[in-house]
Amino acid sequence: MALNSFSKSSFDLFRFLIGIIVVSAALFPEKGAGQDAENKAGSENIMIPFENLKGRALFFLLFMWFLWFLSFTTRAIFSPVLPLIEDEFSINHATAGSLFAFMSIGYSISLLAAGILGGRIGYKKFISFCLIGSALVFLSIPFVTAFPPLRVLSFLLGMAAGIYLPSSIPLLTAYYHEKTWGRTIAIHDSAASFSIFASPFICLGGLLFLPWRGIFGLLGAVTLVCGIVFLFLGPEVKIRKHGRNPLLSLVKRRSLWIMGVVWLFAASSNMGLYFIFPLYLTKELHIHLESAQAIFGFSRLGGIGVAVAAGFFVDRLSLRKMIFFILLLTGILTLSLVYRDLQWLKVILFLQASIAVGFFPVALVLLSRIFERELRGQATGLIVTFGVIFGIGLGPYLLGLSGDLLSFRFGIGLLGILTALSSGLIFLLPEGAGKALRENGSGPGHCH
Repeated sequence: MALNSFSKSSFDLFRFLIGIIVVSAALFPEKGAGQDAENKAGSENIMIPFENLKGRALFFLLFMWFLWFLSFTTRAIFSPVLPLIEDEFSINHATAGSLFAFMSIGYSISLLAAGILGGRIGYKKFISFCLIGSALVFLSIPFVTAFPPLRVLSFLLGMAAGIYLPSSIPLLTAYYHEKTWGRTIAIHDSAASFSIFASPFICLGGLLFLPWRGIFGLLGAVTLVCGIVFLFLGPEVKIRKHGRNPLLSLVKRRSLWIMGVVWLFAASSNMGLYFIFPLYLTKELHIHLESAQAIFGFSRLGGIGVAVAAGFFVDRLSLRKMIFFILLLTGILTLSLVYRDLQWLKVILFLQASIAVGFFPVALVLLSRIFERELRGQATGLIVTFGVIFGIGLGPYLLGLSGDLLSFRFGIGLLGILTALSSGLIFLLPEGAGKALRENGSGPGHCH
């Protein structure tokens, strides 16, 4: 009876989602009737960007928000399910944490590919491929009966999911006017924070009706519908191919490597810690799984508001100073998570999770303002790749190894110290960082 009720609710959810997605077709930006000075020959149309976040612009942004939520949840849901996977396959902490290492390897490969190829093939197509590929992996997980195939699927999931971010930032900066970038990117990025908050509760709610494999199947079906429909909606955004490969000049820029290292520690203290923290709560602090998931989930609630609020301050405050204080506080609070008192741990975890997510919308706006339109996708891909490989991939494995050999507390404390120290690197960026430094193509992206 419970399963039938859940199936009916799922069917109603699908009908609602399909209705919303079809209506969203009218919300996409339109191709412009005019052309800019360099394109008067008629080779390319210019997209008319949204100049405010009202009406169609807001609805379209919320639609993109939902797509980012789905894409992020396909990775985040592994964290609350990880204790069940560890128990079913009788594996240790480090082996369980290796799922995120395999996922990160695949994610890093596709990040680089999307950054290089996305502008040529089309950013919208790449986002659809991301959703469809992630859905197919999720629909395969219910058939897994051994741990090694799960590692392979984790790698393939990373390959699919890594396409999204390097494609979404150029897409959003093409659809929206530069004066709205701070709010647009922050609101869109808050979907990741909401996914981090919601994933433990999706897990808990799903386990009332389904085995853990069924949760992956249901999420896969929803993601598949959205990916297929998005493929046919709205105009495409491409970047014209240049004779010289811009990647060579990009890797010589100091700003790229500084942001890469800073992103590494921010990612480690956010998603890297997120992936392994349920194991710390249940295995080392011996908290019951349901209680651990509730503590873990509610600790992420504050991050949603912080991620959105950050976008409304980026045009008023120095981006470098904002990132410095966010990283410094994140490092101090991460170090404080070694405190064993449960009541204080709840407060510290809430503050740490809330502040840590503020880094990403501010950093994405900084990237959009430092790098030219032609380099924006590649720069985003390279920087996030650096953070994913060493922060989200290697980080959980090292924390799990610390839990096996010493304790989770040692690894978490060391991560907090390194994150706090990394905050000073942001001042190595050039003084002009945070302002509109693009020398070429600062306007909206080209639409085909």
